[in-house]
Amino acid sequence: MSIGLSGSGETSLARQMARSVLAVRLPDFDAEVIAKAKICLLDFLSCAFEASDHPWSRQAIATAYAANNGSTIIGTGLLANPGDAAFANAVMGHGLVREDMHAASISHHGVVIWPTLLALSEQTALSGAALLAAAIIGYETGARIGRALMTSDLARLHRPTGLVAPLGAALGASYARGLTEGAATSAMAIAANTSSGLNEWPQSGGSEMYFHPGFAAANAVRAVQLAAAGAIASETIIEGEAGLFAAYGRKPAPDRIELFPGGEAELMAVYNKPAPACNFAQTASQAALRVTYQLAGSDEIEAIAIRAPQAAVRYPGCDSKGPYRNALQAKMSIPFSVVSTLVRGEIEEDNYIQLDDPEIARLLALTDLQTDPGFTAAFPARQGAEVIVHLRQGKTIRQRLADVIPASPAQIRTRFRDAAGRSIGQDRAKRLEHLVDACDSLPNARVIAAHCRQPSEQTVRSAL
Repeated sequence: MSIGLSGSGETSLARQMARSVLAVRLPDFDAEVIAKAKICLLDFLSCAFEASDHPWSRQAIATAYAANNGSTIIGTGLLANPGDAAFANAVMGHGLVREDMHAASISHHGVVIWPTLLALSEQTALSGAALLAAAIIGYETGARIGRALMTSDLARLHRPTGLVAPLGAALGASYARGLTEGAATSAMAIAANTSSGLNEWPQSGGSEMYFHPGFAAANAVRAVQLAAAGAIASETIIEGEAGLFAAYGRKPAPDRIELFPGGEAELMAVYNKPAPACNFAQTASQAALRVTYQLAGSDEIEAIAIRAPQAAVRYPGCDSKGPYRNALQAKMSIPFSVVSTLVRGEIEEDNYIQLDDPEIARLLALTDLQTDPGFTAAFPARQGAEVIVHLRQGKTIRQRLADVIPASPAQIRTRFRDAAGRSIGQDRAKRLEHLVDACDSLPNARVIAAHCRQPSEQTVRSAL
């Protein structure tokens, strides 16, 4: 597949992108891209189901306004207005810190795109094929803008997901709603005006990180609704003298941001996290797990060296060695993730429960995190890490991974079945998985969202 940009050099970047995708259809994409979109949807749903009872999830749900003909809040029997449902679902999808990741834009696009599209799918007739195509467009748009905009300096201050994912979700949802080129351009521009998310939380121990995708998804819903109602926004919102790049990047925007160049989809550069922790802690934790295969016990350890890309070392909270006020700070910390893996011999949610474990505290004091030039040069195409453990007997154990090992489709399905089964029951979870797998043939995609709640069987049947 190849999607080119039409129009002159005087056409704004937002309009160029809108024009280039509004005629796209799902069969234009390769089978592997479509399959990846389905897996990412299952992964998002599994995270939302599993995190539905976390404090931040309950807080987000508590703010929703009920609506009889509203949109589903996942894992509940509640219907809310679309923006509130998108907000709550995005917060739940982000609640484990295990959402999908696009390294080049340092962003989690799925946790904004899927809540936006699922909420809107219950408000307008939308085929499953259109839902998947809209999601692929959303990932592509946010990721391409993020590639051009994000730097490690910018990411230290502003949350990348909050800056670029709203634009992708807005364009994807505009496609799904069948908006005109002009309206889709305005939807992107309105969404860009809502870009937000500050990175003070890793230092302070705040929980606002969980709400960043919620704001982004709710704002994307509202942006599309406003554009559909006739609102007109600044076409030059990306490249203008007070646009996205000038405001946040402090640099000119590129002359063009091409979507799907050479038929390549950015969705294929998205990976699904194996561990419920920061993106930058993933590879180092995997290397640490390999160290444990050669380690009799953590009491042998005399010193630990961790090597990672510069972007990882510099991201807020990733170099923290404590003290930790909450699990989120520990999940952001590369040293904590490595040390807890060495102590426990596994990478699981339980690694982040005992923040004051004496053995973890001892090893954190012996840990050194440094930038590796080779990993830095390879990033973001590859995200390598190395863990070197020095033992008291003079022995050294070294494990080096050139890139993160993503969760496999089989692992994602297992996680989904466990989490969804506990939330909505095994039978309904099995049916939901089947609907996602058959999404491209569904005449009405709202049935997917309907199966994410806990209604009566009659309500589910009415959505079919």
